[in-house]
Amino acid sequence: MAIITIAREQASLGEEIAHELARISGYALIDKEYLETKLNAIGITAEKREKFDEKSPGFWASLSQQRDDYLHFLKTAILDAAQQNDCIVMGRGGYAILRGVPHMLAVKLTAPIALRVERTKKIFGCDNKRAMQILEQSDHDRAGFHKFFFSTNWTDGREYDLTINTANTDPIHAATAINALCRALVDKRKEEAGVQKIEDMVLAQRIVTEIIYTRKLPIHFLEAAAERGSVVLHGVANAQSSIDAAVAATHAVPGVKHAESAIQLVQEFTVMP
Repeated sequence: MAIITIAREQASLGEEIAHELARISGYALIDKEYLETKLNAIGITAEKREKFDEKSPGFWASLSQQRDDYLHFLKTAILDAAQQNDCIVMGRGGYAILRGVPHMLAVKLTAPIALRVERTKKIFGCDNKRAMQILEQSDHDRAGFHKFFFSTNWTDGREYDLTINTANTDPIHAATAINALCRALVDKRKEEAGVQKIEDMVLAQRIVTEIIYTRKLPIHFLEAAAERGSVVLHGVANAQSSIDAAVAATHAVPGVKHAESAIQLVQEFTVMP
C-alpha cells in the first residue's frame, strides 16, 4: 500500500503515464476530474476554481476568502483520497500537501523543451510560436501555483523521489519504473507510519473545518497539529472567548483525545474581508 504523487510539465506524457500506472498497479487515480467532482459537491465551482487551479492567483484573488476556501477543500479532497491508500495523485500540489508522509513516492515528469514543443503542436494543431507560448504560460502558472500555495519550488528536483525524462521512454515503461520503485522503497514499516501520518493530517483538517467552516469562529491563520489524537491549535484571535470556543469545538471532533491552544491573542488584530 502506498501513495504516488505525480507532478508533470505540459506535454511530458503525464496523463498517459498516470493512466498506465493506475492500470498496472491497480491504484485509484486521483486526477482533475475526480477532484473537480469533490470540489463541486461542496460549492467550489468551476468559476471559483478557475482563479486558482494550478496557477498563481491575481492580486485581488490572492486576498480573497475564495483563495482560502479553495486551498482548504483541495487539501481535504486529497487527504480523504490518501486515507484510502493505493492511490495516484495527479498534480494540484499533491507532493507538497502530502510532504512528510513516509509511504508517499513523489514523481516528476519532464521532457526537453524541443520535444514538448513538437508534442504541443500535435495536441493543439498549432505552429512553433503558439506551442512555445502555451508551454511558457503553463510552466509559469504551475510554478506560481506551487510557490503561492505551498512555498515550494516546483522545478527543484530535490522535491521528488524520482524524476523521469520522457524523451526516451513511453508511458508503459515509465509507469513500470515508477511502480517498481514504489514497491522497492515502501515497506511495511513505512506503510504503517504513513497510514498514521495521514490519519493525523485528516483529523487536523477536520478540526479546521469544524472551527472555521461549521462554527465560523473568528480564528485567523488557523492550523491544527495532530498526533495520535493529541491536538495543538495555532493561529491568531482577538478575543479569549474565541480561543476557548475553538478548543471546545476541537474536543467535539471525533478522534480528539486532548486539545490545547497555542493561538495568539492579539486584541488589535484585524483582517481584510
